[in-house]
Amino acid sequence: MSPTPRATEAPRAVRVAVAVFLVVGAAAYTSWTLEAVLPTGLSPLRTYVSELAAEDQPYGAFFRTVDFAAGVLVCAGALGGLARLRCRAAVPRVRALSALGWAGLALFGAATAADARLPLSCAPTVDAACLARERAGLVPFTHSAHAVSSSVAVAGALVGMVLLTAAVRRAGAGGARQRAALAVLVAVELAATVWTLAAVFAFDAGHGTWGLGIGQRLQVLAIALWLVGLAWLVLGRRRR
Repeated sequence: MSPTPRATEAPRAVRVAVAVFLVVGAAAYTSWTLEAVLPTGLSPLRTYVSELAAEDQPYGAFFRTVDFAAGVLVCAGALGGLARLRCRAAVPRVRALSALGWAGLALFGAATAADARLPLSCAPTVDAACLARERAGLVPFTHSAHAVSSSVAVAGALVGMVLLTAAVRRAGAGGARQRAALAVLVAVELAATVWTLAAVFAFDAGHGTWGLGIGQRLQVLAIALWLVGLAWLVLGRRRR
């Protein structure tokens, strides 16, 4: 029996929706690149990306809004990926890796959206008074909450990137170059995360920023590029 039109069109519609959510979410997640043309007054070499969205920054409301949209879109795409997975036959190990990977991306999206609703009140890497208040515990609770949501977002992204890349390799999806590109971006993400964590510890200990801004920007850029690569595979998945 041949499949009905609805049976053949629905999976394609879901794939397109997932891909669109991921690509648009990734684009929104790179809104920080606009600092190249906007007079933010913050150095991309030493500041947190989230400081662009601080409440006392001139473009804070804009960056918070776009970051929130990025989180919602990626979360929607990840949930769509999970829903699509339920309708597909797959090797149990690949299915388990995919399910956990999509769940990690959903967590990343939700935490990113929460991040945008828990902004810093000021920019501690460039404002000495802000840093002093933060270390004295005189800043709003959103500073500590923001640190937690940011950590959860990165953890979710790493889980999603590692597990879904492994699932793609095991399933033989896409071409060899596409699979290699995803793996390279995962390696870049891991290296950038180590760099960022080391820089954060150095800054907290009063030893400078260690290129904190560069490390974190590389970190979020790798996530965005990986999301685009995943969307490409979802849209035109093939077995080799």
